[in-house]
Amino acid sequence: MSRIGKKPVAIPNGVTANIDNGVLSVKGPKGTLTMGLSELVNYTVEDGSIAVQPVDQSKKARSHWGMQRTLVSNLIEGVTEGYSKVLEMKGVGYRAQSQGKKLKLQLGFSHDVDIDVPEGIEIKTPDQTTVEISGIDKQKVGQVAAEIRRWRKPEPYKGKGIKYRGEYIFRKEGKKK
Repeated sequence: MSRIGKKPVAIPNGVTANIDNGVLSVKGPKGTLTMGLSELVNYTVEDGSIAVQPVDQSKKARSHWGMQRTLVSNLIEGVTEGYSKVLEMKGVGYRAQSQGKKLKLQLGFSHDVDIDVPEGIEIKTPDQTTVEISGIDKQKVGQVAAEIRRWRKPEPYKGKGIKYRGEYIFRKEGKKK
């Protein structure tokens, strides 16, 4: 039994959810999100909540149950509060600058790195070493943050690179003489 899947997802005031042709669409104050539904799970929208139940007791249906409930929960949270990730840059000359729909990074290469910001994602740079990524789609926010971080992952000796706020970087001792 899925402990997560058993709990229905509450629909807050100002949010509407409906199911059409195998697609769940959720509309809230921040926007609209849609998700394709799994055939192994039944979804019911009733009196202010969305309930998720497996179609049968097969192992595959039960394995989808908790994940599908979490995905529905992420849609509801996205249209009400939204998601954000904060990246911090550490290193000599490492800078970030937001220019409309582009993010310009100086990461010690001989050239600047220009990253196009996808639709539905907002990037702010409160200072030169901090990048704030926000949006309503949790997967998209995380993917953009991972792609930016991939340019310079934090290294264990000096701690230089791009890291998530609150991420612990395991530090190694340098070479002994």
